[in-house]
Amino acid sequence: MIKYLTEEQLLSLLKLGKSVEQWLTHEKHDGYTVLKWLRIDREKNMTYSLSYVQCFDDGNENFFDIYEFSPLNPDEPVIINTFDSAAYALEFADATYAASISRYLSAGIIQDEYKNYLRS
Repeated sequence: MIKYLTEEQLLSLLKLGKSVEQWLTHEKHDGYTVLKWLRIDREKNMTYSLSYVQCFDDGNENFFDIYEFSPLNPDEPVIINTFDSAAYALEFADATYAASISRYLSAGIIQDEYKNYLRS
C-alpha cells in the first residue's frame, strides 16, 4: 500500500533537500499510452525546480523503471520551472498540472504508483 506524504512531511522533506514526486495521470491514444508525472527538487541555490514529465508507457510487470521510459518529446524530455519557494512550486503544480497536495510521495516510490496502474 502506498503511503502518501502529509503536507507537513512534504514541506519538511523539501526543506531538507529531499525530492518528492507525484503520479498525475495517463492518456491512451491510438496505439500507445502516455504517462504524466512530476518531481520537485530543492536546488543548491535554494530554489525549487518542478519537473513535468510525459513519457511513453514502455513498461510491463517485469520492467517498471518509469525513469527509463522514452520521453514523449525527445527534444524536450522534461519541462522544468524554477521557484523561490516550495510553496510556489506546489501552487504551480496544482494550478498547472492538477497535482494534489495529498498525493505526493518521496522520490523513488513513484515506481509503486506505476505498478498500481499496471494492475488496474
